[in-house]
Amino acid sequence: MSGRLAGRSALVAGAGSRSEELGNGRATAILFAREGARVLCADQSLDRAQATVDLISREGGVARAAQADVSRSEDCARLAREAEETYGALRIAHYNVGIEARSPLDRLTDEEWTRVLDVNLTGAMQFARAVAPRLVAAGGGALTFVSTIAALRTTPLTAYAASKAGLLGLVVSLAGQLAPGRVRVNAIAPGLIYSAMVAGGMNPETRERRRLAAPITDEGTPWDVGWAAVFLASDEARWITGQTLVVDGGFTIATRDYAL
Repeated sequence: MSGRLAGRSALVAGAGSRSEELGNGRATAILFAREGARVLCADQSLDRAQATVDLISREGGVARAAQADVSRSEDCARLAREAEETYGALRIAHYNVGIEARSPLDRLTDEEWTRVLDVNLTGAMQFARAVAPRLVAAGGGALTFVSTIAALRTTPLTAYAASKAGLLGLVVSLAGQLAPGRVRVNAIAPGLIYSAMVAGGMNPETRERRRLAAPITDEGTPWDVGWAAVFLASDEARWITGQTLVVDGGFTIATRDYAL
């Protein structure tokens, strides 16, 4: 690899995978390490985080596992502190945490709504609040959040879409607030990626329909999301902040008979 992130300390929240299939967070952590970053891989499951670390270590990369529940502000603070204490001044922070609730409005419960927003949006704010001072103290860096194209187009996933759309507003707000400290804040909005998050609920026919739904009919993978994260964390994106990078094969501009 090119060493685009060489010598930098990185924190990836959501670095595990829910199944044997690759997840976006795991792919991102692996690519950060391949590009030279030292990565603290955090996940709600320590075993899932450690599995990512094992993959990185086998390639000669540097990584360590940590357990955290990002809906708890004290866990976010601990992660930021641990990343800095382990690998030095924090330069890269990546939030790849999200849970779904598939209920449309008429079946959505208050408990479901609260649970999804607590993790997807409140957790993101708490993560940002924990890492931002350390990124500023390091002389600047990159803070990136993973949203979804469900935040950009209609979907019956009411709570999920609202939480991920709120994330885009958070990105714009933080980008303005943190720019004086040379911290760039951006979002990635993946499209119909075949990943650990969706693989368990799909059959071959559904997977093929998803593959053909976008103008670019190559199937989207977590590596596509990971490479977008590498770009936004690198010096190549030094003048980019407050933006949403859509990684969807063109799905948001031309959809071929597929509804989210």
